[in-house]
Amino acid sequence: MSDTPIVALRRVTKTYRMGDSVFDALHEVDFEVHHGEYVAIMGPSGCGKSTLLNVLGCLDKPTVGHYLLGGKDVSSFDDDALSEIRGAQLGFIFQSYNLIQQLTVLENIEVPLYYQGIGAGAGRRKAKELAERVGLGNRLHHKPSELSGGQQQRVGIARALVNEPLVLLADEPTGNLDSSSGAEILELFDELRRQQKTIIMVTHDPDIGERAGRIIRLRDGKIEEDVRNGLS
Repeated sequence: MSDTPIVALRRVTKTYRMGDSVFDALHEVDFEVHHGEYVAIMGPSGCGKSTLLNVLGCLDKPTVGHYLLGGKDVSSFDDDALSEIRGAQLGFIFQSYNLIQQLTVLENIEVPLYYQGIGAGAGRRKAKELAERVGLGNRLHHKPSELSGGQQQRVGIARALVNEPLVLLADEPTGNLDSSSGAEILELFDELRRQQKTIIMVTHDPDIGERAGRIIRLRDGKIEEDVRNGLS
């Protein structure tokens, strides 16, 4: 494991105002994630998991504190710079898949490469390779409506990987799947861990917590527990 963290939060607080009320969705959150770690973020509803994922995904900025991604402090970056970081260094996997219904499997996987200015030929080859890696080599020209939920999530995972991100950020990736499809997706994440991908996953699923190498539990916007289970 590298000594330089891929992700580092330094006493991050995120404050929101609702009318006259002020509350901290995150309060002095401080942790590091190194290359190849598989981290599950867990905790009860309203504990700050979604806010933390938004900060990690450069969708929101800390009110106080610093967020270092790949050694760069992105806390003060403007919106354009954050957008560029999201496109080039982060891979997002969503509970609801967020696929473009009019596009095929290959085209959905290619979308991040289009925004990176990668040529159609190179992009198509890379998308095809990833589709095959996630078990969709025989579904390349199908549209999302022609796929099962598990297959749609595989497209989402391939799309998240296509730009070779520093970090994969997953938000309840098995939440909309039946138990069989969910187990298949968890096996795919296990394979990504074996490939030394860095994964941070928000989940309520205890199965994910058991399979991740590390669990960070939040409560009331603070880290309540940070434990490793020896799988990393």
